[in-house]
Amino acid sequence: MNVARRLTYLAVPYTHPDRAVRLARFRWANCAAGFLMKRGDVVFSPISHTHPIAEECDLPKGWDYWQAFDRAYLAASKLLVILTVDGWMESVGVRAEFDIATEMGIPVEFMTDPSGCEILRYERTPEFAIPRKGPLL
Repeated sequence: MNVARRLTYLAVPYTHPDRAVRLARFRWANCAAGFLMKRGDVVFSPISHTHPIAEECDLPKGWDYWQAFDRAYLAASKLLVILTVDGWMESVGVRAEFDIATEMGIPVEFMTDPSGCEILRYERTPEFAIPRKGPLL
């Protein structure tokens, strides 16, 4: 692995009262992280990392709980990429991640729809509207 590659922090909206929306956002995060990895970035995607843990262990889903974790990873990052999917403008966490990156002098990029990521082409499907029981993965 080329250790000179930059650490890219991927910001994606997550918190929502509807579990199906949180699951959709988790999937968007995974797809976008994969796209960035294919382009050569070393990616930290907090949603990809923490969604399964939060669901399995019934941890809080909001920014207040996760901000210390995210701030630590942002401090190690060389780039912030914001995925501009449904909810990103209203997201407290995405806004805070942007503000922290700006304070730290970290450049910011915006991603709308990485090619080949069809999951990003829609906001909600019938599959997401069906409540699931049991493991997510």
